[in-house]
Amino acid sequence: MFNYEELSTALINGKAPVVRELTEKALAEGETPQDVLTKGLVAGMNVVGQRFKNNEFYVPEVLIAARAMKNGMEILKPQLAATGVEPVAKVAIGTVRGDLHDIGKNLVAMMMEGAGFEIIDLGVDVKPEQFVAAVNDKQANLICLSALLTTTMPAMKETIQSLSDSGTRGKVKVMIGGAPVTQNYSDEIGADGYAPDAASAVDSAKTLLGL
Repeated sequence: MFNYEELSTALINGKAPVVRELTEKALAEGETPQDVLTKGLVAGMNVVGQRFKNNEFYVPEVLIAARAMKNGMEILKPQLAATGVEPVAKVAIGTVRGDLHDIGKNLVAMMMEGAGFEIIDLGVDVKPEQFVAAVNDKQANLICLSALLTTTMPAMKETIQSLSDSGTRGKVKVMIGGAPVTQNYSDEIGADGYAPDAASAVDSAKTLLGL
């Protein structure tokens, strides 16, 4: 019987080579890619998210754990695709136009990937039309907008307006976040949700999408 706790613990401790090795071992022992993902990697990332929420982990620890997760995912992705396992949803994420900060955005993307979402990372300084294209061309179910500067927050409103103007607003949920962003601002601009931090973003996304 494969020891999933060992895999989760290696991920929580950010031991990337061990995570890769144990992921390969699990598959070699006949465990399904889906089980390795949920019982090993996602279970580990859930603990990381919880510790981050409780201020027991900080950004560096989360980034190291997420890097370990990535190592496991590199092994699992082709296997998951081969077995036809569908991601829980597609998320297009990006820092809005005019803003070049990406640590928060990357953190959210990694946490979401860890929870089984397919991530379409649009990067930084993303124009509203790029988010619209992610819905139309890549069938994103959720758009996550990030801003670190107060001066770039209006680009969030513009992006939501562009989704409405292009007729795609009804097809997608929009969640916003970033240091200066608040629930009030989210309500004001017509976003569907707001997340104060990366760990909460996963929970909010699941709630918004009814998962």
